[in-house]
Amino acid sequence: MVRAMFPGTFDPIHYGHIDIANRASRLFDEVVVAVYDKPLKSLVFSPEERMALVQEAFKDHSKIRVIGYSGLTVNACHDISAQVIVRGLRVFSDFEFEFRMALANHRLAPDIEIVSFITHEDHTFLSSTTVREIAALDGDVSSMVPPHVMTALQQKVGGMSDSQRPANSLRD
Repeated sequence: MVRAMFPGTFDPIHYGHIDIANRASRLFDEVVVAVYDKPLKSLVFSPEERMALVQEAFKDHSKIRVIGYSGLTVNACHDISAQVIVRGLRVFSDFEFEFRMALANHRLAPDIEIVSFITHEDHTFLSSTTVREIAALDGDVSSMVPPHVMTALQQKVGGMSDSQRPANSLRD
């Protein structure tokens, strides 16, 4: 059995993430979507909220399960016996970042392979940051996230004051 881990912060999960996980599930016996709990960036949703949103997104998919994790991704892979790390590539700038991360992970754990999926063209612009910014400015994110995520975003960022909204935003 080949188990793959798809790690990320998923703040929030969007259709690009869902597409990558679904496509990975066609290649691997099991895909574990791993929600990282303490990234070095500010988040809108707590680890528990992100886990719940991701679990809801995959509730009907038998080959995808969701876990939370801390620490090094390769250690989490070893903990669940995952042989593969799945990543998504949207644009050229992603490649450089993912390439460096893949080399570092391979240095730490040469037994774990990294597989990158090229995003579907409909999702090339999509990032969690973009989704959060649009939602914070009361924009329509219904084509970017599942309905349960859109509701959670509206509840979370809909009442933000201007001082709480992202500094670099799509209104600039």
